[in-house]
Order: sequence, then structure tokens, then C-alpha cells
Amino acid sequence: MIGVKVREALPSDLPAIHALYSDLHDGDEPADPAARAAAERVLAAHPGAHLFLAWADGEPVASCVLFVLPNLSRGARPFGLVENVVTRRDRRNRGYATALLGHVLAFAWAAGCYKVMLLTGCTDPGVHRLYAKAGFRAGVKTGYMAYPPDAPS
Repeated sequence: MIGVKVREALPSDLPAIHALYSDLHDGDEPADPAARAAAERVLAAHPGAHLFLAWADGEPVASCVLFVLPNLSRGARPFGLVENVVTRRDRRNRGYATALLGHVLAFAWAAGCYKVMLLTGCTDPGVHRLYAKAGFRAGVKTGYMAYPPDAPS
């Protein structure tokens, strides 16, 4: 997409990413500043974690995380896991997330990943069209989730 630039996020981008996350999950529990800072340090130090940010018109419009994880099967090729795909509410349906995910998949393929997985709890058909347009296929495998026994449902 013309006018969209996607790159790995810099430490100075974290406030913009946190602002984007306000559009990720309605009613998401906020992290206290110390916990958030600790998570930022761990994510930055994790060798397989890649936080991406898409920019358009000089402002951040979309983000996601790609984890490139080691693997012992498939010729010991790594696999990827995409999390926290978010586009600013007022900038949705303009192709920003498609451009972001295209960049992320190209990065994963260059890293030797044999597959990239993405789970969504969203039921919006538009979100599913976005993921299909970006190259993800539904119905290939079944995903299961486990949560701690004391987690809110």
C-alpha cells in the first residue's frame, strides 16, 4: 500500500504502541507502570520477539508482535506466532493491517519459518477477511485455549 511504512518498533515507539492497544480490547485490564516496563524489557531482550509498527501520514496506525520460535520438527525450522494485531479505530479498513501483516509474513519467511500462526477471538467477518487477504487460512487446524483456574471468564 502506498504511503504505509512498516518497521520494527523502536523503544521510543512504545507510547504510540500503548495508545494503539487502547483500541485492541475493549475493557482490557490496564497494567501498572512497573509491570508494563518489566514486560517491555523482557520483550526487547527476547531473541525471537519482533514488535512491528505501521506508519501512515506521519502517525502510527497499526501494530503487531511476531514471535519466531525454535522448533525440533519440520527440519528444525522455526515457526511464527502473531499476536496483538491492532489498527487504530479511526484508521481501519484502509489496508494498513494488510500491509503490516504482509511485511510480518515476509519477515517470518526470511527467518526460515515453516508456518505462521494467528488466533483471533473476534467474530467480525471483516477481521476474518483481513486475515485471509493477508495470507492466513482458516480451518487448517483447531486452536484451543487454556487459562489459569482463577482467571475471569
